[in-house]
Amino acid sequence: MRARYLVGGVAVLAVAAAAGLAVGLPKLSGGEEAAAAGPAETATVTRQTLSDTETKSGTLGYGTEHTVGARSAGTVTWLAAENAVIGRGKPLFRIDDQPVVLLYGALPAYRQLRNGVEGADVKQLEQNLQALGYDGFTVDREFTSSTASAVREWQEDLGLPETGVVEPGRIVFAGGQVRVDALSASVGDLVQPGTPILTRSGVDRAVVVELEVADERLAEVGAAVEVELPDGKRVPGKVGRVQTVIAPGVNGADPTTNLEVTVSLAAKEAVQGFHQAAVDVDFTAETRESVLTVPVAALLALAEGGYGVEVVEGGGSRIVAVQTGLFAAGRVEVSGDGLAEGTVVGMPS
Repeated sequence: MRARYLVGGVAVLAVAAAAGLAVGLPKLSGGEEAAAAGPAETATVTRQTLSDTETKSGTLGYGTEHTVGARSAGTVTWLAAENAVIGRGKPLFRIDDQPVVLLYGALPAYRQLRNGVEGADVKQLEQNLQALGYDGFTVDREFTSSTASAVREWQEDLGLPETGVVEPGRIVFAGGQVRVDALSASVGDLVQPGTPILTRSGVDRAVVVELEVADERLAEVGAAVEVELPDGKRVPGKVGRVQTVIAPGVNGADPTTNLEVTVSLAAKEAVQGFHQAAVDVDFTAETRESVLTVPVAALLALAEGGYGVEVVEGGGSRIVAVQTGLFAAGRVEVSGDGLAEGTVVGMPS
């Protein structure tokens, strides 16, 4: 009878290994004086906090980088310096001595904005004009003659032709201030639409981690994480953004899909001195507090289905069916009749 359960225990180990569980940790010994009829090796049931934690590699920098390209043909006549922080209404670069200006918003500039146009991008533009001090219009989804008047004032201040029309190549939208991470062009370069000009990033230090889709459970926005820096210091962080990234296949291969996770750091002073560095990030997908646990290797696959453990007591042993919960760090949450902290269970050999 016992041999049948031991074979089942081996099957559980195989399943646990396939699931990526850490079953190779040292066994927790206990009850070494079990009766001869009992198992050769034992462990004890413990009450503890169990956490599903995984460590992933990431890159410390300034968050996700974005390439900004020219939207019109011309000559680059000025570029913001690398590491410069650019705010709303300020130029990122100049083409033919005309500025390409940063504005705030989630929608990219994709069409010409002029009198009679309606949409969310119109409202986004008007919000920026208002924030820059221009008035005389209503912030809504309609580009009216009043909006055009404010645009002409703005164009005059920028030294642009006062057309009252906003060309998509004249503005770049971002969520807030940006940092010029790197320059892709030089002053004097002749560029065409689509030519990369510079790479921008956020202004705050952040860690970017690429996860497989199978690890999506780790990437919950707002979840707390811990980041280990190259000097060994550990600092708290928080998942700030998760986006799906699809990379095209190379040489006929299928496209790949991954998750790009941006982690914000609370202790910014701790990362001073690290411009860019490889770091480790500990993600915790789930935590169960004060639960009974046994080593995963103690589980037996029961012939009637489900799992059990071999409880060692009174000079012998018996099989107790258990309900399993969280698997983590080589242990598993269990509950069952007669199980308590300190109960001795067998370890199949």
